Amino acid sequence: MRHFLLIPHLKLHNANAMSSPYTIGFPAMTAWLGAIHALQRKLNQQGCDVTLSKVAVSCHDFNLQTYKGRGDFVHSIVGTGNPLDKHGDRSALLEEARCHLDVSLLIECENIDPDEKDEFLNLVNQCAINMKFASGDVLSIKPASILNFKENEDQDEQLRPILNKLMLGHVLIERRDLVLTSMREGKDALDSVLDYLKVTHSSTQDEEGKVTWTSKRKAQGWLVPIAVGFQGISELGQAKNQRDANTPHRFAESVLTLGEFVMPYRIESIDQLLWQYHVDLENGLYLCQNLTTL
Repeated sequence: MRHFLLIPHLKLHNANAMSSPYTIGFPAMTAWLGAIHALQRKLNQQGCDVTLSKVAVSCHDFNLQTYKGRGDFVHSIVGTGNPLDKHGDRSALLEEARCHLDVSLLIECENIDPDEKDEFLNLVNQCAINMKFASGDVLSIKPASILNFKENEDQDEQLRPILNKLMLGHVLIERRDLVLTSMREGKDALDSVLDYLKVTHSSTQDEEGKVTWTSKRKAQGWLVPIAVGFQGISELGQAKNQRDANTPHRFAESVLTLGEFVMPYRIESIDQLLWQYHVDLENGLYLCQNLTTL
């Protein structure tokens, strides 16, 4: 028996849309798993010895804070100039992409006491409403609930009620398999990602001279670049002025790959939804992974 905590329709204001040094859009998976880890620590501090190990994110609404004026070719970030400096002037503007969104979180839980389920759910609601998720402020949240998944019974019968709770929305899954396929054909990692994101425009002309333009991408689906963790670029050691003197530090860079937003009814296995941490110290990788792909 597997137990899942559902936090439905979490409405966030001004979440961080600068998902990596190169991309603006849906918050990175590192932000969502980080928020779940923070929620676990708050619950543990309240005497609830629960472990939150995996998470699925279903996006119901997304509003990226950008502006495109009449005649503009590109969108601009809607930024702020606060706080004011000591003279009352605006400080240098730092581009901070923000978004408003409505998401539901499905979190796999361990060590839940069945006799204290109501107390646990009340505690989750109290902690979540006072937290930040992906740097966004929580405007509202619907009551959390516990969903059970019995692996030794009909998988489809067990899965459908859970997927219905994530509708209407799109769940984010990893499509690293597409990048690896391209790399086996001789392309480097960045070209492999861009190959699936670019839009190719072509034209055809009929016998009467009428020109028809068509646009297409390499693969079907709502593919997006996503940040899934970090890769170390220096050896483990001590950094100057580090906050925790007892923990080894290293410089790292962001790791990007492809993700896909899919409707929940396309999911065939519960593990296709879930993201979890994966550490590969040999290669210096600290990742969030969704191990099962479509």
